[in-house]
Formats: sequence, C-alpha cells, structure tokens
Amino acid sequence: MNQPTPMPYVDLHALRQALDCGQTSVGEILEQSLAIARSDACRHAFMPGQTDIARESPAITATKGRALALAGIPVSVKDLFDVAGEVTTAGSTVLATAPAAQSDCIAVARLRAAGAVLMGRTNMVEFAFSGVGINPHFGTPVNPADTETARIPGGSSSGAAVSVATGAAFVGLGSDTGGSIRIPAGLCGIVGFKSTARCVPATGAVPLSTSLDTVCALTRSVRDAVTAHEVLSDRRVLLAGKPLSACRLAVARTQMQDGLSSTVATAFEQSLQVLRQAGAQIEEIALNEIDELASINATGGLSAAESYAWHRKLIAEHEAQYDPRVAQRILRGARMSAADYIDLLAARQDWITRMQARLRRFDAVLSPTVPIVAPSIASVLTDNDEFFRINALLLRNTSVVNMLDGCAISIPCHTPGQLPVGLMIWHAALHDDALLDLALHVESALAASLQKQ
Repeated sequence: MNQPTPMPYVDLHALRQALDCGQTSVGEILEQSLAIARSDACRHAFMPGQTDIARESPAITATKGRALALAGIPVSVKDLFDVAGEVTTAGSTVLATAPAAQSDCIAVARLRAAGAVLMGRTNMVEFAFSGVGINPHFGTPVNPADTETARIPGGSSSGAAVSVATGAAFVGLGSDTGGSIRIPAGLCGIVGFKSTARCVPATGAVPLSTSLDTVCALTRSVRDAVTAHEVLSDRRVLLAGKPLSACRLAVARTQMQDGLSSTVATAFEQSLQVLRQAGAQIEEIALNEIDELASINATGGLSAAESYAWHRKLIAEHEAQYDPRVAQRILRGARMSAADYIDLLAARQDWITRMQARLRRFDAVLSPTVPIVAPSIASVLTDNDEFFRINALLLRNTSVVNMLDGCAISIPCHTPGQLPVGLMIWHAALHDDALLDLALHVESALAASLQKQ
C-alpha cells in the first residue's frame, strides 16, 4: 500500500483558516484524510470497514457555515461510543452481535452539531482496560513516531491517537480512565487533554469505571484541545492569559520521577529549564500522598469493581472470547466485597480532600506523562510479565489524576529526532480552564526554545 502525502496543516486551526480563505475545500480535505486512513500508516487504527465512507457528506458539512467550531474538520470516534445505526463493540468480538445504536451518544452528537466530519470508528484496547494499546482481535496500530521499529501506540485510545498523529483526523474522540488519552498522546507526540470527568457526559459510552471514566479528545495542538473541549463540554473556555512569570508550579518528586528512561529524564529536565527561564516559579514537593494509592487500591481498585459489575453476566458466558489479559483484570473485581468497595470510595474521597489541600497554593503540577518512551510491540505481545510491567509503568503517573478526579494535559516536550516524550500538567477538579490557559503558554515557550536551537 502506498504512503499518502502527509496532511499539510499542522492543526485544525490552520485547516479552518485554509478552508475559510478558500485555499482548500472540505472535499479535498476529506480525500486527503481518507487516503491517510487507508494507508499503512493507519493499519489497524480504524475498525474494519470504517474508512469505506465518511460519516457525513462534505457537501452537507460545507453548508453549515463558518461559525461552527469543527465545520469540515475530520474527526475520529473511539469504538467505545454509540454512533446511530452502528454497533458499538468496544474493541471486542463479544459485542459483535449487539443491536446497533439507536442514536448518537452525547459526545458524538455534539461533534456533529459542531460540523465535524466523522471519519470512522477507531480501534482500541478491548473494553479500554490497558494502557499499552494491544488488541488481539483487530490488530495493534503502530506508533507513527518511529518508521524503523514497530512500537506500541499506547492505550486504550490507540487508534484515536494514530488517527490524529498521522493526520487522518484532527480530533480523536476517546476516553481516559487511568490515562487512556494522555498515555497515547505522550507516546505518539501529540496533545491529550483529560478534563474533569463531570464536564462531559459519558451517556452512550461503554463504561470501564463509572467513577473514573472521562470523555475527552486527542488533538494536534493545545489550541485545538481548547476547541475540542468547548465542543464536548458545551461551554466556552475562559482563558485568563496568565503569564508564566505569574505561575507557581509544583514538580512531584514522589514516585512520578522514579525510573525515568534517559530520554524522558532529559526532555523533562529541559522542559523545566525552559519554563524557569520564562519566569515560572517551580518548586519540588514530595507529595507523599501518592504513595498511599497502592494500599488504597489493594483490593483491586475502582476499575476492577465497576467493570466487573458491568461485565459479570457477559464474561460468565463468553470469557473465552475476551482478551485473557483484559479478562484477568475484570475478574479481579469478583473478589471484592460490597464492604471493600464502600471502603474504597471513602478512602478515595479522604485522599482527594488531602491532595486538594496540598495543591491549593499551586497553579498546576508538572510530571512526565509516562516514565518511558514507547517500547516495541514485539516486547509486550507474547510476554505476559513484560506486558503487565509496562502497563503498570505507563499508568503510574497518569492514574494519579483520575483518582484525584482532576484534570490534566499531555503536551510533547521532546526535541526533534527523539522518540516522543510527554509533559503532563495537572491539577484537581474543575481547574480545566486555568490548566488549558497555562498549557497554551507552556506549549509556546517550548516551541520558542526549539526554534532557538
């Protein structure tokens, strides 16, 4: 299969400007996106048959007017979300015979209302239960950041990340329960914003953990993340324009900087230097509360308990069809009692209260999104011990924010020629607008630093 010409637009804002100026058309963009989606670069990124047709006529989209935020913009949809007339399989064969959705889920409906062109459903980790990105049923998308070694894309929003990183889509609708947006963003070199969970309704999405699931998106820039969040949350983001010189940022020492690969450690330290030079006040803090999470989740955690509640009948009848690694994690919830679950909810709330108090004097916390660069697919495909070791590493930093019920964004911070590294900027619940405002300044500072090199 021939490789298509790369999409010439760096992000959806640049594409919208080109559309508004008549430099291109929705039809031309659709054809370019479809060519990329059907190419080897997106092999296994979309579910089978999903790139045969776009989900909306470009002629119809073109009549919607320039005022719509996503008019004419190619958008992909993780196979977790209901799209009217289609079966939502959540990356599994177990749901293949389920009835087609009667209506769009809320997130998809909002994307359509904003004028988006739906490119198709993207592949994912079965039932969204892993940060690695492997799918034994439909194949594993390959991280486009490395053309020599087939590397994992990260998960569970694996296909969504590849669709955005290659230019097949400019927004990838996904979900984040323990890092499923930010992990693939960090590994693939794009932007992933996890909003506060309550900001976007999860109605019409297959749940993993109703306490932790967040409906959010992958994009090619922070300004695109702002637009996508405005559409999905159905509200305007208020950007205060607070300069970095007025920001007080924390760097979490505890656990989040343990065992960093040399590439990640170098990129993270260089990012901190850039932000200090831009005037940001950066303070290292221990955040010992993070060490408590292992004991809080010792009985299995919210994802195990809540996924088992949803799957218990299905997995009892069809366990042989599940990815064994996914089934293993779901079935851990069968061993949790109601008392264990109630205790876990109470422990989490107490932990959130104490963490919020610790973070109150900071504008945000800075951490590496994940401690390693993307390993090869071969290294985790057949070795169970290595798979679960890598999975735990990938989820370690990002899952802290989900337990906090917080918000976070991963933005690329590596130098050209290096494998992607993500810088995670995070805070407690409902700091979304301030976090996006800060991320715009951080992205700008990092870009300016690269231009000087």
